[in-house]
Amino acid sequence: IGILYDIIGRQEGCAAERAYLPWVDMAARMRHDGIPLFSLEGCASVAGFDLLGITLPHELAATNILEALDLAGIPLHATERGEGDPLVLGGGPCAFNPEPVAPFFDAIVVGEGEEVIVEVLDAHKANKAQGASRATLLRALAQIEGVYVPQLYEPDATGRLQPHSPDVPATVCKRIVKDFANSPLIARPVVPFAEVSQDRLVIEVLRGCTRGCRFCQAGMIYRPVRERPADAIVKAVVQGLACTGFDEVSLASLSTTDHSQIETILRRLNHTLSATGVGVSIPSQRLDAFGVDMAYLVAGEKKAGLTFAPEAGTQRLRDIINKNVTEQDLISAIQHAYQAGWRRCKLYFMIGLPGETDADVAGIATLANRAYITAKDAVPEKERGSVRMSISVAVFVPKAGTAFQWYGQVASDEITRRIGVLKAAGLHKGIDFRWHEPKTSLIEGALSRSGRQAAALIEQAWLNGARFDAWTEQFRLNAWQEAAAQTGLDLDAMAQRCYEPDEPLPWEHISTGVDTRYLQLEWQRALEGATTDDCSFGSCTACGVCQSLDAAVVLGGASRG
Repeated sequence: IGILYDIIGRQEGCAAERAYLPWVDMAARMRHDGIPLFSLEGCASVAGFDLLGITLPHELAATNILEALDLAGIPLHATERGEGDPLVLGGGPCAFNPEPVAPFFDAIVVGEGEEVIVEVLDAHKANKAQGASRATLLRALAQIEGVYVPQLYEPDATGRLQPHSPDVPATVCKRIVKDFANSPLIARPVVPFAEVSQDRLVIEVLRGCTRGCRFCQAGMIYRPVRERPADAIVKAVVQGLACTGFDEVSLASLSTTDHSQIETILRRLNHTLSATGVGVSIPSQRLDAFGVDMAYLVAGEKKAGLTFAPEAGTQRLRDIINKNVTEQDLISAIQHAYQAGWRRCKLYFMIGLPGETDADVAGIATLANRAYITAKDAVPEKERGSVRMSISVAVFVPKAGTAFQWYGQVASDEITRRIGVLKAAGLHKGIDFRWHEPKTSLIEGALSRSGRQAAALIEQAWLNGARFDAWTEQFRLNAWQEAAAQTGLDLDAMAQRCYEPDEPLPWEHISTGVDTRYLQLEWQRALEGATTDDCSFGSCTACGVCQSLDAAVVLGGASRG
């Protein structure tokens, strides 16, 4: 959002302001007092802007879309908006299956927005200057690569969504920022008045990941891998700290330790930030890239908690999901980290993965216990009481554009039983164990795997009081269950449905750039327990994403090959 905000502000004749959905008590008060949703910078009514962009970060934000539109006084459905209403745009990870929220948007940007947002603004300005109608503008937007206009598509006899006319693309292909090394880097974010959980400067150092984890949607939709140069990263950190006052910097990406210059970057930052009390963190440590030198480099002067993601408790299941790390990789990383001075660590796992057995679930406890004992043994005896370790277990949700997109989600009752298996396996008393609520994941799964019919479910759930569903204290399962009954839908069937390889998928008109045949092959390899190498450090795996791109552009600045 910060990057797009900066880009829009640089365009001639354009101004951008930000707006945030208030918490439930404030929203209620605003409705009571007749105050519509307004912008942060100018306190201007959101409904008075030409365009309204709403990010689509995850499925559980769906009801918040309606809450924001309603609070702003904007009609919920795109077909109900008139010439004086803002054009409502969407974008973000959920754009790769936009159908559950498609009726609420005039247009949805698929992929990276840095370049396409300028084209959208130019089209809007040109059409506005000509006095063009809303319908004409939407057709113009549909001609822009990466822009999906839901109103211009309808299902054919097979159930596949098809455009109304030949001048609208049958497949909307994601946009990619090819010159990522020179793309804008925001070092002056909004600094909140209140203390927040992510209270740090965040600098994006790398985009994309080719590790090929078969469950990971981000690893597919953000391909190919592109890096920012070390000089740009260090400069952004220094500038960002100077204008924000943060005492921690996070070098963000899907796999930061895969950056070809990460050692150089960390050494330079540690030298630059020496004696300042500022810590450097990497939120996405790779187990097989985290050796002794890396542990000390990341530590700097402050050692916050580390996070590792083995994902599965046994090597057999890690091979199925193509998590190309071993138990020894984790143990080695834990040992090095605690010897380097860390005393807190979190391990992420998933339950409900394809091919999972009770032995795999119990293996989570076995692996976590070994990691905890390793951490205790790695520190001086007098400090062992300060060793902390926690494990977080998420419920696997199949996502569009991945090798597991055809696989149905495991039933909530079965997930609950497997959590019981994990508890019974005997986690060490010093390990803090937390797990995601299966019923919350049920809603996420139902929305991630459904088509446009889910829009009625979302709207009814919102009418029933659902909003801020990702917040545990706000999640109301009964609102969704009642909505399902009212709309004639079955939440369990929506989440658990398995698709046949040749069956129309609700999202197949949206292309990540990764070939469907590659995903089908990866699904077959998963069934066989076969792994696939990372093409960034080996040969091409023929996923298809680089076919239309010049290799020099894709890898420029990355020093890979």
